[in-house]
Amino acid sequence: MWHFISEQISEQLGQDFICDDIRQLHEQFYTRAFRITDGQRRFFVKVADTSELTRLETEAAGLEKLNQGQFFKVPKVICVGKTSQSGFLVLEYLHMQEGSHEQWHLFGQQLARLHQSDHQQMYGWQEDNYIGATLQPNGWQKKWCQFFAEQRIGYMLQLLVEKGVLKVDVDKVVERVRQLLAGHTPPASPLHGDLWQGNTGFWKNKPVLYDPAFYFGDRETDIAMTEFFGRFPEAFYQGYEEIWPLSDQYQYRKPVYQLYHNLNHALLFGGQYIHSAQSQLNNMD
Repeated sequence: MWHFISEQISEQLGQDFICDDIRQLHEQFYTRAFRITDGQRRFFVKVADTSELTRLETEAAGLEKLNQGQFFKVPKVICVGKTSQSGFLVLEYLHMQEGSHEQWHLFGQQLARLHQSDHQQMYGWQEDNYIGATLQPNGWQKKWCQFFAEQRIGYMLQLLVEKGVLKVDVDKVVERVRQLLAGHTPPASPLHGDLWQGNTGFWKNKPVLYDPAFYFGDRETDIAMTEFFGRFPEAFYQGYEEIWPLSDQYQYRKPVYQLYHNLNHALLFGGQYIHSAQSQLNNMD
């Protein structure tokens, strides 16, 4: 496998790359992550079963889309492909560092600038992708309330009900979410889609984004995710507000935006997330 991947890297670089050191970094969602090097150049490689190739391909597409605006440092996609048994994604390797107050302030400013760019006429994206290991449908829709109620909350609830994780009237919840968001017509902004601190970093003083679940939607969903596991550093929010202040109504929408991630974690990890999601659903009645 590594010989084939090295050949693919060589083809993309236009010069020989012969891997002489392979180090596994971590494993999650049926995917192993490696750092490989030839002694001079390093790459970050994700390897999964061939059945997961689509997930790797959509991740590559999301990274390339995020990189178009040049607001963040985004790992460059070198190549994506498969061997007889594995799918793989090769990315530029970035040795990242902790962020200072000033760097987090810049991160917030750059996220606001990303959200201000490339607005679409509808919500969604050209293809479905994944949030973690869960399929994320992105069919284009004109109304944000319908998009989020149906393709985010409704879809996730249906998966949970089918697995027997939750017992809930899906149609009732979808209608409630639609009502909560009715009349809210935010710009369809480019979104990271899974913006927690584990998908961020800093490289040579530049803010970094990776592992996206990209689509066009309400910018507030990205901000809500930054508060899901506890807030980002305050400098981040200060920087964001300087460029594009949030509406006072954001606080009313934040719980339903965080519900999407709560449901996904209930599906992927179970445990406390199931109880948290059920409690949140009960409070929506």
